[in-house]
Amino acid sequence: MNRSAYPTAVTPAPRARAVRIAVALTAGATLTLTACSSGGGNHAAGTAGTDIATVARAGVKDGGTLHWATDEVPRTLNAFQADADVDTATVAGATLPAMFRLDGHGKPHADTDFLKKAEVSETEPRQVVTYELNPQAKWSDGRAVGAADFAAQWNALSGKNSAFWTSRNAGYDRIASVKQGADAQHVEVTFSTPYADWRSLFSPLYPKSVTGTPDAFNDGARTALPVVAGPFAVKGVDTKAGTVTLVRNPTWWGQPAKLDQLVLTAVPRTKRAAALAAGTLDLADIDPDALATVKKTRGLAVRKAPDAAYAQLALNGSAGPLADERVRHAVARAIDRKAIATAVLKPLGLPAVALGNHLVLPSQDGYADHSSALGATDLQQAQALLADAGWKQSTAKAGDQAAGPGRSAASGALTVVEPSRAVTKSNKQLSLRFVLPADSPTLDDVGTRIAKMLSAIGIRTEITKVDGASYFQDHIAAGDFDLALYSWPGTAYPATDDTPIYAKPVPAPDGSLTVAQNYTRVGTDQIDQLLDRAGSELDASTARSLTAQADARIWAAAGSIPLYQRPAVVALRTTVANAGAFGFQTPSYADLGFRK
Repeated sequence: MNRSAYPTAVTPAPRARAVRIAVALTAGATLTLTACSSGGGNHAAGTAGTDIATVARAGVKDGGTLHWATDEVPRTLNAFQADADVDTATVAGATLPAMFRLDGHGKPHADTDFLKKAEVSETEPRQVVTYELNPQAKWSDGRAVGAADFAAQWNALSGKNSAFWTSRNAGYDRIASVKQGADAQHVEVTFSTPYADWRSLFSPLYPKSVTGTPDAFNDGARTALPVVAGPFAVKGVDTKAGTVTLVRNPTWWGQPAKLDQLVLTAVPRTKRAAALAAGTLDLADIDPDALATVKKTRGLAVRKAPDAAYAQLALNGSAGPLADERVRHAVARAIDRKAIATAVLKPLGLPAVALGNHLVLPSQDGYADHSSALGATDLQQAQALLADAGWKQSTAKAGDQAAGPGRSAASGALTVVEPSRAVTKSNKQLSLRFVLPADSPTLDDVGTRIAKMLSAIGIRTEITKVDGASYFQDHIAAGDFDLALYSWPGTAYPATDDTPIYAKPVPAPDGSLTVAQNYTRVGTDQIDQLLDRAGSELDASTARSLTAQADARIWAAAGSIPLYQRPAVVALRTTVANAGAFGFQTPSYADLGFRK
């Protein structure tokens, strides 16, 4: 499935393995940008990636209803459709099987409620993965979870039948066959080519009644899941009330859900602090600027941690000045990433570290800072790169100018930041269009400050603020920008999930570019080859090495400049148990509840 463009903040919910979501940077502290640095070195997993109000099951009440804020009612409950979102993933995580779930460091572990073990049982002549299922695992209609469900999901997601409206088929398209093994609890999956990220598959696993036919897949699971296999079942979706109500599943064989009901409730971020104070919400992801209000409210607490997502500056390399790699390098080396990270994260008490990796976050095994492939921030080097590309600094000093937001552009409000000494080529000034959503004061501040950084090397910037609802579809996905700010979630499976983001665009027959989710339009054959090799490498150490090499080449291409690991700030009632800033960690839905 696609990392579909979706302009909201990341919620502290599990991300379905196939759901990849681009998010606008609508959350974050006001930034003050000053000095810069670029680090290096390796880090083992150890950076705190979670902050959860952990309570032993014995200390959690039986019963109750927990109201959890979401951005909107899921447009579908089928996590493998293009319009699935993180709230779709939350429903799937609470109601459906997953062969593997993630810990706080983004490492997959077998879910023993469904899986006794899974292993690569053969590598020659082909890779075979054998799943040994928990014999207690049954769907709510009484049928055992088995090979028929695995086979139906493979058939739906393999990409061979266009009648199934799937958004992406990564991994499933490498499967050659799915069959029952030695008995009904064994499933054998044979791959046509080696697949390193096989643990990403069948998580979630839908019943064959959903994946067995195109009609059921495309429409049947959009608003209901009649058959489930998890601690919760879907009672109903109420788009008018803005709720999805999950209830304790009476047929669940594992530890029973502590809650009677888990109600996902669509509440705008600007109204969440008030809803928490009024008692109509129990748990909500909030913007950092609401932190002070929540802290002052009796009965509320805050949990915060580096989220499983990162903020980045995107440089559109398909046309204009940024099509020249030297200009992209100049832009990147003028930006003070360390100061941005410090300004955003330090006030929250989180590690103020500039992110040095596109594919692996600091809380994950194998993290290393590869930004040296691009080079440290250096204004003189940036100016030299521009000069090498033919952009020479004017001798006339105009003085810094910034037009106010009252000016208008064709698609929104316009702010222009003029350099004191512009760089020109053939009497044309180097000017970049920086597109941001209009409803984010934080992005307005960040964009203006980055523009001022660029003015220091002679680049003129036009900041255009557009309607937030159209930001991704009409501007980012359409390539209507030079510079933009948005985020990507992290992943336990970068070779699979990140390939569409960094793959080299392919020319289409009509002359356009097929970019998948590489909105920067910047890619190289070497990046593609390294990620492809990493995705086919069954030795974990070698796969990590290939991923590291790919990240260094992504830095060198200078299409995407990571800024910092986004903060997750979660407000909750002090009575809420086993919830908070989850980061990569899959919530234990059966243990959610209220303290005794």
